Amino acid sequence: MSEYQYYEFLAIDQPLDERQQGELRALSSRADISATGFVNEYHWGNFRGNPRVLMERYFDAFLCFANWGDRQLMLRVPAQLLDLEAAQRYCVDGDLTIAWQHGDNVILSFLYRDESGEWEYTEDPRLGALLAIREELAGGDHRALYLAWLTTIGLYLDPEYIDVEEVEPPVPAGLSKLTGAQRALVEFLRIDQDLLAVATQASPPLGAGPSDDGLVEFVKSLSQKEKDALLVRAAKGDASGIADLRRRYRSLHAATPMAGSRTVGELLDAASGRGDERRQEEARRAEELRARRERRAAAAREERLDALAADREAAWQKVDALIATRNQSQYDAAVSLLIDLKALSARSNDETVFTQRCQQLRDEHRRKPTLMQRFDAAGL
Repeated sequence: MSEYQYYEFLAIDQPLDERQQGELRALSSRADISATGFVNEYHWGNFRGNPRVLMERYFDAFLCFANWGDRQLMLRVPAQLLDLEAAQRYCVDGDLTIAWQHGDNVILSFLYRDESGEWEYTEDPRLGALLAIREELAGGDHRALYLAWLTTIGLYLDPEYIDVEEVEPPVPAGLSKLTGAQRALVEFLRIDQDLLAVATQASPPLGAGPSDDGLVEFVKSLSQKEKDALLVRAAKGDASGIADLRRRYRSLHAATPMAGSRTVGELLDAASGRGDERRQEEARRAEELRARRERRAAAAREERLDALAADREAAWQKVDALIATRNQSQYDAAVSLLIDLKALSARSNDETVFTQRCQQLRDEHRRKPTLMQRFDAAGL
């Protein structure tokens, strides 16, 4: 398969002006560039821009993936709504999950790197399915950060990259009930399901979330100066002020993460054990299913044999009629019927009679090679 790369950037809080769009056009003559985004696909060559720099200057979200398996998500969140130090608790040395501050924003980068060379094709991801994570992080929901950390420890076990004695970061509430965007992140970062299930065991349930009544009270509590500033921004067409207001309110209701207590090694060992148990259970269920199918097939065959036993001669006549058609599919039907007659002869201990009649058929139709091939394959 030829090389393929997909790049998508989105400007959410502040649209791009003409000058900024012109600067982006210098990076690509074929990209789809607008006031809200930049999208391009590459079937040869590489993107000439630096995603990190572009996120610092222009964009709030970025996604890219390549057909050899690598994929990356970057999100820019106002620093007043996402504490850099809190985010960095979920980062591991290396470049898989990192967080840094640029101006008034914290920027996150989640990277899945496939170095096996044995990537599996899945439906192409798109940024829209993951975009809500930005709002969730701004509202104090750190589940996406923990999920990205799981990706990191699942990919790099070399002591150069990760310490198996390291204790996990704070475990957010609600890992057992992920949002749609968080489930999309699990798929995007290809998080091991056994590792996720083990990690979920220490995650407390979500508490009561924000309500409309609570939002009314929150707005009433704002100073007149803050309300005036929001109205001015809204009147100018700047929707980011309303978004910031919603984020501030949701952050007040964010569940407090539990302090991490398990080491990386313990999580990985538990995930490995769970994987072994899951595979054993899957094998047991597969064996039960196979046995049930065999029992049903045997019962159906016995019913067929009982029906044949009621009038064997009619069955032999049907075999003759099917062969006489000289039709390939009818040959198959004749062979199937003969197989049942053979089983019936074994059940009733008169195999000699069946053998004689079958030989008569071979002698009579020996000049029909395709039929003889079917007889041979069926052991007739």
